[in-house]
Amino acid sequence: MNMAGSDYDVIVVGAGPAGLTAGIYTARSGLKTLILEEKFPGGLMSEAPLVENYPGLHEGITGLELADRMELQTKKFGAQINSPEKAIELKLEGEPKTVRTEKNTYRTRAVILSLGNIYRRLNIPGEKEFRGKGMSYCATCDGHFFKGKKVLVVGGGNSTAETAIYLSALASSVKMIHRGDSLRTEDALVEQLRSNSVNIILNTAVKEIRGETMVKDVVLEDVKTGEKRIVETDGVFVQIGEDPSSVIAQNAGVKTDEKGYLIVDSRQRTNLEGIYAAGDVTNCPVKQIGTAVGQAIIAAMEAFAYVRRPSQYPR
Repeated sequence: MNMAGSDYDVIVVGAGPAGLTAGIYTARSGLKTLILEEKFPGGLMSEAPLVENYPGLHEGITGLELADRMELQTKKFGAQINSPEKAIELKLEGEPKTVRTEKNTYRTRAVILSLGNIYRRLNIPGEKEFRGKGMSYCATCDGHFFKGKKVLVVGGGNSTAETAIYLSALASSVKMIHRGDSLRTEDALVEQLRSNSVNIILNTAVKEIRGETMVKDVVLEDVKTGEKRIVETDGVFVQIGEDPSSVIAQNAGVKTDEKGYLIVDSRQRTNLEGIYAAGDVTNCPVKQIGTAVGQAIIAAMEAFAYVRRPSQYPR
C-alpha cells in the first residue's frame, strides 16, 4: 500500500452532516483533515425531499442543497474530501492510527466516525428483484420516474410522511402503508398528508412486490385479520427506518449498544483513546440533522484538544 503523503491530524470517516461539520471545525482550527466518503457527500441527508426544521432555514431547503452548502463550506476551510473512497479497515489502537481504503492507507492521530445509517429492508419477495425497476428507497433520486403514476410509500414515521408529501406533487395517486394503528409523525406532517390527498392505510403490511420487468402490483395483508388483497401500483418506496453502519468500527474494537450503535459519552468519546463518533451511527436517541451537527462540533473540538494539547487533555 502507498503510504506517501498520507499523514493527517484527523481523519473523518463518512461525509454526512456530522462528517462535513466535523471537517469544517477541525480544518478551521488548523488540523490537517481528511474526510473519506464511500458514496457522495451529504449521506442520507441528500435524499431528504425537504428540510423545514433546520434552524435559520424557515423557508425550507432540499437535503441535496443543504449538503452542497455544507460541502462547499468544508472545502473552504481546507478539509480534503475523498469521494467516492470507501474505508475497509480501521486500526484504532496505539499510534499512529490507520485507515485503509480500497485505494490507499492513511495514518492519523485522531479519528471521527460519522458512518451514518443504512436503509432498513422489508425483506419480502420482490424487494431485491425490483430495486431500480419500480422499487426504491429514495424519492428524490427516483421520484421523477413516476410523474402521473400510482405509487405506494411504506412506513409510518416522519421520513415516510415527507416522502409521501414529496411524491404527491409528482404522482397521480399516493398511498401510505403502515402496519401500525396510528402514524408516528409530527402533527404538521399529518396535516400536510391530508391536504395533499395522500391515502393513509393503517394496520396493513406489504407482503410481496410483484411484476414482470417492472413493478405491477403488491400483496397487502391486514395485520389484524390476515386478509390479503392485491393493489396495483407503478412504484413502491420503502421508508421504514435505518440501521447503523457500524460494522467496520465494531471490527476495530469500538463498543456498541445492543442495536449496533456506537457508544459515546457526553464528549463524543468512544471507548478507544483518540476515537470519536458523531451523528446517526451513535447511541444518541434523536436522529436529526441538527443533533448530528451538534455532536460533530463537540467531537471536532475534542479531537483538536487531543491532537494539539495532549498534555492537557483529560481522559
